[in-house]
Formats: sequence, C-alpha cells, structure tokens
Amino acid sequence: MKLGNLEPQALWNNFIALNAIPRASKNEAQVIEFMVAFGKDLGLETIKDHIGNVVIKKPATEGMENRETVVLQSHLDMVHQKNSDSDFDFDTQGIEMYIDDDWVKAKGTTLGADNGIGVATIMALLAADDIAHPALEALFTIDEETGMTGAKQLDPSNISGNILLNLDTEEDDELTIGCAGGIDTTTVYSYKHHSVVNDSVAFKVSIKGLLGGHSGMDIHKGRANANKLLTRLLYNGNKVLDLQLASLEGGSLRNAIPREASAVVAVSNDQKSAFLSFIGDFSEVIKAEYQSIEPGLKINVEENTLPLEVLDKQDYHKIINALYTVPNGVFRMSPDIPDLVEASTNLARVIIKDGEFITKSLQRSSVESTKEDVAIAVGAAFENIGSTVTTSGDYPGWKPDAESKILSLMRKLYMTNFNAEANVNACHAGLECGILGAHLPGMDMISFGPTIHGAHSPDERVQISSVNKFWYYLLNVLQEIPVR
Repeated sequence: MKLGNLEPQALWNNFIALNAIPRASKNEAQVIEFMVAFGKDLGLETIKDHIGNVVIKKPATEGMENRETVVLQSHLDMVHQKNSDSDFDFDTQGIEMYIDDDWVKAKGTTLGADNGIGVATIMALLAADDIAHPALEALFTIDEETGMTGAKQLDPSNISGNILLNLDTEEDDELTIGCAGGIDTTTVYSYKHHSVVNDSVAFKVSIKGLLGGHSGMDIHKGRANANKLLTRLLYNGNKVLDLQLASLEGGSLRNAIPREASAVVAVSNDQKSAFLSFIGDFSEVIKAEYQSIEPGLKINVEENTLPLEVLDKQDYHKIINALYTVPNGVFRMSPDIPDLVEASTNLARVIIKDGEFITKSLQRSSVESTKEDVAIAVGAAFENIGSTVTTSGDYPGWKPDAESKILSLMRKLYMTNFNAEANVNACHAGLECGILGAHLPGMDMISFGPTIHGAHSPDERVQISSVNKFWYYLLNVLQEIPVR
C-alpha cells in the first residue's frame, strides 16, 4: 500500500507534503512559508508573528459557535539525524518514507513524525469541510527541538482560546499533564598540543550502531552514550599504553542520545599490536555489558593518516578525566510520581580539535531547583580543569493540574471510546506547554498523540493504527468541547 492511501488520507497526504520540506530547527523558513500559504489558500485568517510562529484561525462549524475556542498546537521543526553510512542531504532532500507492517519509517534518517504527525493532523482539520468542531486556532511554533524559541517569543495577542491541545505526546494511551524544563550547558577549554612522537602509527577508533534516542523520553532506558563509551576507552587505554590523542568528535544534537563517536589516536609502532589487542578486549567487555540493550554496538578501528599534532599529555589526562567524571543519564527520580525521571543530563556533543575542547549538553528537570543542581554538577566537572562554562536556553517545566476540566473530559471520552483508562502522566520531555502557559495564564492544557518510537534517531517510526485511533479520538474530543 502507498503512504497516501493510508487512513485518514488527508492527514497522511499532509504529512507527505510536510516531509518534502527541509525543516531543521532554526532553519524553518521554507516550512513557515509553506504553512502561511496553506492557511491563505484555504481563505482562513493567517498570521505569522515576529519570530516565525504561524497562527491559522478557523471559525466554528454550524451549531458549534457557542463552544469554547480550542487552540491546536504543534511545532514545525524536526530533528535532522541520519546514520553515518546514509547518503542523504537534509538541506535538499525530502524524507524518504516507507511502510513496514503497521509502521511508517524513514530510510536511514529521522522520520519527522515528531511533531510532523501533529502538524499534519491540524492541517487536515483546517482543510476539512465535513467535520464538526468549535472555533479553532492552529498554533504552529518553531524551533521547539533546540531552544523552544517560538514558544518563548510567542505573541499572546494572537491567541484567544482557553483550551490548548498539544499534539506532541508519543504513546496513544497517554494524556500528559506535566513535563520537564531544560537548560543547555556549553563548556570550552583551550588545550596545549605538541608534535606526534616519531615512529608512530595512527588509528581512527569509532563507536557506532547504538540506539540513541530522545534524551528525555529514553534517558532512563539504560542506553549507551557513545561519548561516554569512547571516553572510557581512552581512559583505560592510556593506563596501559602511551596513547596520543589527536582529535575526537561525538554526538550531534543536545536532545539526542549520542549514537556515534570517533577519535584519532596514535601509538608508537612497537605498541601497535598491544593497542589492537586492547581494542579487541575492550570491545568484548563493552558488548557483554550492553548485549541485551545495544545489539548493534560496534567498535571499529582502522589505520589513519598520521596527524602532525596531538594533545599535551597533561591536557589529555585533564580532559578525559573531566569527561569520565561528568554525570550522564538519570540524575534523580521523582519522589512524588512513580517511575518519573525528575532530573537528567545528556552529554550530547564532544569536540576535541584545533586546540579546543568543547562539550554541549542538556539538563532536564520537572523541578527548577534540581534543574539548577544538575547543571551545576555538569559545569563543575569542567570548571575543575579551567573550562569556561556557559548556560543558555533555559525554559520552565509544566506543573500538572489534576483538576483540569479538559483532562476530565478526555479521560471520560477515552474510556467511552476504548473501554480502558487513559494513562494520565507527566513526562520527562520538554513540551512547550510550560512556556505557553506562562504567556497564556489560565489556559487549560493537555498533550496527547499517536504512538511514535525512536524519536530523535534514525529508528524513528510512527504506528499506522495508532494514528487512526488518535485522529478519531481527537474528532470526538472536539465535538464534546463544552459551551463557553
């Protein structure tokens, strides 16, 4: 079956059109203009605010004029990630999608179902002429994935509704009523280097094949972080060999658990066989530790062009120790909500090159004080070696409201439709609701969506049957929105 023939067809065809457009965070110009044109072509009031958010307003259908206005919200940007062996240019190519049983996947890249399915759903509602609904205000924000810039700089005068449905939750039985806030930490250290030792041979060591995933939703699953594994290799290797580190590069985006990392190292020729033996032994140990969760883990080694310069030995020791020391993963579990991660950190990006050692990480927490605590812990590990530490992109969490009226309605409708209780929860991802709520006081908010697995990684996939379930549940909710 072709993707465009899936039900509901309008939703899937909008998703196809959306995925033909490059839409990386902070590079959403094309998709913004696409959305503006979409609204205007429908003859609907369409607003682009000063930062690039798009609001499209659609009047209520006949007989629904006295219902509460509903804000439908999703973000336009997507995470651009691909496998290292994937020949794909996000700047010029559309996402290549295919159907695999009950799932839609992408060929070697992220799919963009996060949050493209939400965007496509809203587009289908805006274009429909046979669906009963109250007045709708479609809010399409930008740059959710790398700073929530659109939500932070929202012009609230463009929004009048009192109920907001955020379509960015990734399990179809969940109703999310709270989320974590976040903060970015960046560290920079200038290191000394010297000429490579005479009679040396160089190797490129690469860690590949990890699952990666969403640094909020997947952080508690015990998945390996490629940057931390490579650090461990370089630390232990230097205990038994005279390693010379020329460069290192690992990870990509702050909100993605690093799947790949590589380093160029040199050893003297008389240590070559011992180095290769160490890599083999280390690989077996790591694979044994992660055999049940990281079946694709690979540690590759290949000879490399001999670099001219390597790190000073003292700086090698300081940098690798700092990387080994810095916390990564779950920092604290919530004492109040079972199984919820309260605070975490993701060592997302590490670069050692041309005299500079740089790290980029993201700390999350649903509690402001522990968000600050974990950010301090991360920064301190690098301050100890003299790094400059800066924080940016701070955004608040979203405090759960168990008395929410829209929650009560949606719980009832979930039971009526599916003969089961919805899973009401808070999540460790950084939804925009906390920021939007600060702009729009009194807004009754909830987040839900279809089942999406592997977000922020090339394993991302969306469940076809779940999209259908989500669509008809949303239509039912809109029909039951209360009178003003």
